[in-house]
Amino acid sequence: MRKKPPFPFVIGHRGSPRAAPENTLASFRQAARDGATWVEFDVCLTLDGRAVIFHDDDLDRTSDGTGPLALMPFDAIRNLDAGGWFGPDFAGEPVPTLEEALDLFADLGLGFNMEIKPDPGREIETAEIALTIARESWPAEAPAPLISSFSRISMATAKEVQPGWPRDLLFDRVAEDWKDIGAMLDVVSFGANHLHLSAETVSAMQDAGYGVMAYTVNDVTRAKTLKAWGIDAIFTDIPADMLKAFR
Repeated sequence: MRKKPPFPFVIGHRGSPRAAPENTLASFRQAARDGATWVEFDVCLTLDGRAVIFHDDDLDRTSDGTGPLALMPFDAIRNLDAGGWFGPDFAGEPVPTLEEALDLFADLGLGFNMEIKPDPGREIETAEIALTIARESWPAEAPAPLISSFSRISMATAKEVQPGWPRDLLFDRVAEDWKDIGAMLDVVSFGANHLHLSAETVSAMQDAGYGVMAYTVNDVTRAKTLKAWGIDAIFTDIPADMLKAFR
């Protein structure tokens, strides 16, 4: 039987993004203050191959930049303000590098789920660079992180680059071939949009030996329903509220 790592039920989605700008060091610090023991974040590559923490393809929503992040070099990304859009108290917050985020997690004692978000055509490159940095930066004595992606190519690469770290394949709607692809990629769990999950699907996945994680759950009543189904973990924008509800 596949052994599922002991994930906490509540994981801060991009940190604590209702209280601080998502995917920034400020958001991760806030998640720790909220009581979260794990956070999720997104890693992607700049034009010149630097691994940075950012979610969207385009810079517009969560920074003062415009256009695709993948078409900009790191020096340009580094000069962006990734906090002012959220509020004046966060003006000047930079787009973090992966190295900076990992150093912070180690300092704060935070576990993490690193979601690999490749630009089309860079699925292998993104996974190789991100996993190499994480392997070299993350303390060997610390709990192993969870590596996830919607990209099956990136997940296959993660299996080759860092086979000892657990992997989670992401879906919006769970694919019909989930059992076959799960075995091929040797994942420990599946992550899915909670809106498209059912108790039957959760049960089938768990009967097959997989963990099940749900995103992005911001309603306590819904979270309690998912927990009753046996969901292993939820990703939430409100970790403080969720932790209080499940204390």
